[in-house]
Amino acid sequence: MSESLPNCPKCDSHYVYEDQALLICPECGHEWNPSEVVGSDEETLDIKDTNGQPLVEGDKVTLAKDLKVKGTSQTLKVGTKAVIKRLVDGDHDIDCKVDGVGPMMLKSQFVKKA
Repeated sequence: MSESLPNCPKCDSHYVYEDQALLICPECGHEWNPSEVVGSDEETLDIKDTNGQPLVEGDKVTLAKDLKVKGTSQTLKVGTKAVIKRLVDGDHDIDCKVDGVGPMMLKSQFVKKA
C-alpha cells in the first residue's frame, strides 16, 4: 500500500484495509465510505459525568467512587485525578490517563468534572 489509510473512527485501530469503495476495520467490523464526512459520530456523543455535566476530550476529572482495577488487587480511591484523552461509544465510554496508574478506560458514571 502506497497511501496511508486513516484509523478506524469507531475503535481507532490502525489495521484498516480497503474493499472496493469502503474501508473496513477487522478489529471492530466497522465499515465506512472514506468520502463521507468523518467526525460526525464524535460530535453526537453525549457523555455526561455523575452530576450530569457534559464531558469533552481534554477535561480533567476525578473519581467519584472507589474502583477496583480488573485483573489486579489495586483500588483507585475517590478523588483520584484523570485527564480524558478520548470519548468512545461503548460500555466504558472514556479513554483517559489516570494519575499514578496510566492509561485506562472508565465509565462516565463514576467520574465528575474537576
